[in-house]
Amino acid sequence: MSTNLSPTEQAGKGKLLDRVRGAIRLKHYSLRTEQTYVDWIKRFIVFHGKQHPDTMGAEEIRQFLTHLAVERDVAAATQNQAFSALLFLYRVVLNRELPWIDGIERPKRPARVPVVLTPDEARTVLAAMHGTTRLMAQLLYGCGLRVMECVRLRIKDIDFGYLQITVRDAKGGHDRVTMLPVSLVEPLRRQIVKRGLMHEEDLAAGFGAVYLPGALARKYPNAARELGWQYLFAASNRSADPRDKSGATADQRHHISETLLQRAVKTAVRQTGITKPASCHTFRHSFATHLLENGYDIRTVQELLGHKDLSTTMIYTHVLNKPGIGVKSPLDRTTLTQ
Repeated sequence: MSTNLSPTEQAGKGKLLDRVRGAIRLKHYSLRTEQTYVDWIKRFIVFHGKQHPDTMGAEEIRQFLTHLAVERDVAAATQNQAFSALLFLYRVVLNRELPWIDGIERPKRPARVPVVLTPDEARTVLAAMHGTTRLMAQLLYGCGLRVMECVRLRIKDIDFGYLQITVRDAKGGHDRVTMLPVSLVEPLRRQIVKRGLMHEEDLAAGFGAVYLPGALARKYPNAARELGWQYLFAASNRSADPRDKSGATADQRHHISETLLQRAVKTAVRQTGITKPASCHTFRHSFATHLLENGYDIRTVQELLGHKDLSTTMIYTHVLNKPGIGVKSPLDRTTLTQ
């Protein structure tokens, strides 16, 4: 079997993982994707007794995916995530043609009806929240944002003049524009003022830089310290760039952890006594469903959500103002005649 790796690279797993990280960064994938792919590749290697991936093929991948499905009982989405990581390893890093990969059946995600809160339930949950996490949850519901889209918002992406928010580098690497609720204008202005004071303190302490995607840091050397590029919802402490293993980069002000928001939403749902398994993503589901209930065109909703395929948006048509899509239950007919 041919190989593009030197004997030294074949001997060390760490060398291979460095190449994986380099290839991911060259394609400008997110840090989350980098960490996920590296983790799955590590697990694949360990599962097969620390063999080098270039000595393995379709059968080893099939065995690993079967192990995940049968013994670990992982979800189809998790299994697909592992498969994507291994595809990236072989096709991009090892530069291997994979005609044999077509023989591996990818698991299909079962169709599931999304959990949706009623407008009253959504307002009740939001009322049970406080401070920054409440404002973030309001953005999830009011704009249809995903969790990471919300925590990664930068100040410059809030447009008060046109009442819109630009979501940068969303799922699939695309930008999109969504509405800015009028009721959130003043809370967001106050958040920007608060964030500006924090930024001034960072600058006075000799810091104040923020991570910039791609080559923007080289193209605009001063942008990293400008207020507009700062994350709207910042972490309480500065930290080193996790991509910089040399330690050459000064500590930066990263965005708030999504875990804080997720926990706050879970706590609020529990306090309100709502029994639906609601989470942060439930606000996005509710946003789409309520727009459709209010008569907005499904393609408009598709654009606001950033869905590439209309069929993805169609899942929200399951909840309408008339339960059962206007079909009256025979039980109701019987009850009415009594």
